[in-house]
Amino acid sequence: MNETNGKQPGISRRALLSMIGKAAGGTAMYHAMTALGFAAESSYAGPMDLQGAPKGTSILVLGAGMAGLSAAYELRRAGYTVKVLEFNDRPGGRSWTLRGGDEYTELGGATQRVEFDKDLYVNPGPWRIPYHHHAMIDYAKRFGVPLEPFMQVNYNAYFHSTKAYAGKPQRFRHIQADFNGGIAELLSKAVQKNALNDSVTGEDQDKLLEAMRSWGALDKSNRYVANDASSMRRGYAVSPGGGLAPSPVPSQPGSFNDILQSGFWRYLTAGHDEEFQTAIFQPVGGMDQIAKAVYAQVADLVQFGSKVTKIDQNDRGVTVTYVDTHHPEAGSRQAKADWCVCTIPLSILSQIDVKVSSTMKSAIDAVPYESCVKVGLQFKRRWWEQDDLIYGGITFTDLPITMIGYPSTKFGHPGKGVLLGAYIWGPNAYEFTARSPEERVKLAVDYGAQIHPQYATEFENGVAVGWHRVPWTNGCFGNWSDEARKTHYRNLCQIDGRIVLAGEHASLIPAWQEGAVESSHDAIKRLHARITSKA
Repeated sequence: MNETNGKQPGISRRALLSMIGKAAGGTAMYHAMTALGFAAESSYAGPMDLQGAPKGTSILVLGAGMAGLSAAYELRRAGYTVKVLEFNDRPGGRSWTLRGGDEYTELGGATQRVEFDKDLYVNPGPWRIPYHHHAMIDYAKRFGVPLEPFMQVNYNAYFHSTKAYAGKPQRFRHIQADFNGGIAELLSKAVQKNALNDSVTGEDQDKLLEAMRSWGALDKSNRYVANDASSMRRGYAVSPGGGLAPSPVPSQPGSFNDILQSGFWRYLTAGHDEEFQTAIFQPVGGMDQIAKAVYAQVADLVQFGSKVTKIDQNDRGVTVTYVDTHHPEAGSRQAKADWCVCTIPLSILSQIDVKVSSTMKSAIDAVPYESCVKVGLQFKRRWWEQDDLIYGGITFTDLPITMIGYPSTKFGHPGKGVLLGAYIWGPNAYEFTARSPEERVKLAVDYGAQIHPQYATEFENGVAVGWHRVPWTNGCFGNWSDEARKTHYRNLCQIDGRIVLAGEHASLIPAWQEGAVESSHDAIKRLHARITSKA
C-alpha cells in the first residue's frame, strides 16, 4: 500500500472501481479502469476432436436440438454408430424459427397458423449469439451459415414507463447521457471537495476528474449542462446541417432526479453484461439456420416423430421405448444401443420412466422450468425505421410486454416487417397465456400502441408462443436455484451407468444454445473416455 501526504489510503483502487461500477454501471467503471491503467482479456478454446472409437460401438442420442445434433455430429466423426430420436418433425428444438405458413399447436389444443409474408420470421426461442459463444459461431463458420449483427443496444430506441414522464417514451440516448452526466458531476464535486482524499491519491483524483469529464460530457467547470459536448451524446435540439441550414442548438439535459425516480437506470446496463456486449450476432434468415446446417451433416441418423416413453439400461446397453407419432396405432417401438446421450429437457424427462440412480433421478426432478412468452407482430411497413429512425435494438417498458425488439436485418427495406412485440417472463407469462393466442396478440398490440401509435393503423397479423405451453419442453429453460445446483448439479452431469445427460440444463450457461453445445461436448468427451478405457 502506498502512503500519500502522510495519510493512509482508505480504500483500494479495486474497491473504488467497484463503487463506481455499482453507482454508474459498467461503462463508467470501464472509463475509470482505462484512466487507472487496468485491462482485461478473454481466451478461446478450439473445437473438439475425438479419436479412437472402438469399432461397432453404438450410441443413441435422444433429442435433435443443438445439444443432440452436435453430439451426433461429433460422435459420428469419432467413428461411433449413431442414431437420433427426435419428437418433433424438424431439427433444432428450442432453436426454432416461425415463418409464414408454419403451424404450431400448444398444450390445450390451440393451433396458430403463421401469416407472415415470405422471408419474414420471428424466433420464439433464442434470437442472439454473443461474440464469446465460440461453439455456436464455430458451427456456423464450419457449415457456411452467414451471420449478421444483432443490435442489442440502440440508443435511439426508447425507455417507457406508465409512471414517469407522463407516460411519454424517452430516447435511450437522452436517459443514458443525462444519467452519466449526473453521476459524473456528482463524483467530480466529491473530488473537488476533497471527499476522496482518504480513498485515492491526489494523482488518481486528477485522473478521475479527467475521466469523468470525458465520460459524462462535463464542461470545464465539471458541470453537465446544455452545450456541444452533452448534445453530442444526447442529440441536438436543432442538429447541425449544411449550407444555409439553421445553426445547431444544443438540447437541454433532463432532470437527474427524474431519471432516478423513473427507474430507467435499471435498463442502462442492457449492453454491459458479457453476453450482450458488442458484437452480438444472429444467423441470416432465422436462428434455426445453424441447427439446420448441423442437421444436414447427420440427417440420415435422425428419426423424427419419435416420442420417448421409457429409457432402460443394464450393464450391456440401453433400450429406449418410443412411439412413432405419425403411426401411433402401431404401438410402442424400441431402439437399442451400447450407450445413450439424453438431451431431453428435464421438464419432459422427469415425466418419463427412466432407469437411473436415485441421485440422478433426484437431480432430474429438482429443476423447475421458467415460463416465457414471445409475440411476433407483422406490420404493413417498417415504420420504426421510417418514422422513428430506430434500426434494430430494444425498447424497454414497464408494461406487461416488457420490451419491443426491432429486427436487426433488412435495414431500409421498403416492404413489411416483423417486430418482437413482447418478451414476458415469470407470473406475467402465465397470466398472458391464460388468454387465447389471438387475445395475446391483440393485447401485445394494445400495449405497444402506448409507445408507438403506429401500431393502431399498421398492424397486420401476429403469433404468440408461451414456452410453458410448448408440448415438447413445458417451459423455456431449466431454472436452477443456488441450493439445487449445490445439491444436484454434479449428480445430473455424471455418467450414470450407460447414460449421460446433456443440454442447457446441464451447463453453467443456462438458457443459451452455447450452454447446450458445451454441455454436449463435455458429456461426450467424458463418455468417449469411459468407452475407450473399457475397450
